[in-house]
Amino acid sequence: MTDRTIVAGVAIDTRHWIGGRRVGSAETFTDHSPIDGGVLGEIARGGAAEADAAVAAAKAAFPAWAATPRAERARLLHAIADGVEKRLEELAIVETTDNGALLRSHRRGVMPRVAHNFRFFADWLLRLEHEDFDTRGHTNHVSWDPAGPCVLITPWNAPLMLSTWKVAPALAAGNTVVLKPAEWSPLTASLLADIAAEAGLPAGVLNVVQGYGGEVGSALVSHPDARRISFTGSVPTAKAIAAAAAANLTPLSLELGGKSPLLVFADADLDLAVDLAVEQYDNAGQVCLSGTRLLVESSVAEEFTRRFVAKASALTQGDPRDEATDIGPNIHRRQLDKIDGFVQRALTAGARAVIGGTPNEELGGLYYRPTLLTDVAQDSEIVQEEVFGPVLVLQTFDTEDEAVRLANDTRFGLAATVATGDRERAERVGAQLVAGTVWVNCFFVRDLQAPFGGSRESGVGREGGNWSFDFYCDVKNTVTAPNGWRNHG
Repeated sequence: MTDRTIVAGVAIDTRHWIGGRRVGSAETFTDHSPIDGGVLGEIARGGAAEADAAVAAAKAAFPAWAATPRAERARLLHAIADGVEKRLEELAIVETTDNGALLRSHRRGVMPRVAHNFRFFADWLLRLEHEDFDTRGHTNHVSWDPAGPCVLITPWNAPLMLSTWKVAPALAAGNTVVLKPAEWSPLTASLLADIAAEAGLPAGVLNVVQGYGGEVGSALVSHPDARRISFTGSVPTAKAIAAAAAANLTPLSLELGGKSPLLVFADADLDLAVDLAVEQYDNAGQVCLSGTRLLVESSVAEEFTRRFVAKASALTQGDPRDEATDIGPNIHRRQLDKIDGFVQRALTAGARAVIGGTPNEELGGLYYRPTLLTDVAQDSEIVQEEVFGPVLVLQTFDTEDEAVRLANDTRFGLAATVATGDRERAERVGAQLVAGTVWVNCFFVRDLQAPFGGSRESGVGREGGNWSFDFYCDVKNTVTAPNGWRNHG
């Protein structure tokens, strides 16, 4: 068995990264490309032993890393960002090959954002402070103490970007990290370990273990030495993680699924609204924030649908490495079958496919046609459950109150988008929507200093800016009396 694989000309170590060295496993799992099904490598398959070793390495490295001055931690994070930028093209093509997202998006947006994640939290660390305040002559001083080893479990739809949303603030805060990437897209996490080592990050500060959630993932989240757990993924998995963490009272940050609404009012710029709606097919619909429920005011619904169909039908589906491609494949056969199952059950129940409704037979493989369904009941599965594919539903409303009621009528609350030409309406509706993020006449504008997370079953907690440090640290308040000193000489 070889310990390396070559993907698009890039050499990748397929072993874990634990305590500053490569560690193999007795078993492996096979990583396939969603583009053509080709084998990308045999990846080390971790279990309880690897989880214990990684947490032990993180625990051993923690005291020295926590004591490292802020300026030095920030310097090393910037060095990691430099390494990401140096290898940006390699990271982009490996990630596209591994998870099927558009190469042009990885080059222009995703991988630059990976570097930015490290730079942002490095810089934020240097200005992290709370002004001292007085209580009856006593001085209150707030500080952020590193918590300890952090277990970070990340998804397959934007593997490296979503990993570094967690890794960067956790390291900046002075914690050590055990990262478990998704088994369907593990390759760029291995490259990140190389980049961090080359940047000079001390051994054990960042560890990467690969494998299945039910094996190494379960061992990590139940580990008594884990001081923080951050997870992005599905609600059922989050409930299992929460149950495991409860035994140790390990604090959790959970960013979960969504069934987000996109509200289009009659006073909206209809072309803008259509653009926003078609944008929800980004990454083949594999975006947790996607506004998959189009709620359109009845008086403009027909015209909106006509323009939407024209624009969506012009999208090019195909190989994500092609610059002209707009929609690539879905990640895995299991995911494609899940998507089609949702659609076929909806059609059987009376829904109508305005466009799409089937896998793309011309391309074969894992490509699902961009789909828009209408004639769907509010309590139907297709309206209430997350599909995580290029499938949107369209419903209509007649009043603002009805729009808000429909928008909030799911168990999720991750995001919402509002298209309207009325500023007061935007403020009024936005205030009533149950969502961690509300976009008005825009979509997917994400600033790292803003709080990010979900409501209801879309998540627990917020990360971003100070919120990240609040989670990844033990926030301490030191109260000092004014006249309690004795001079010693």
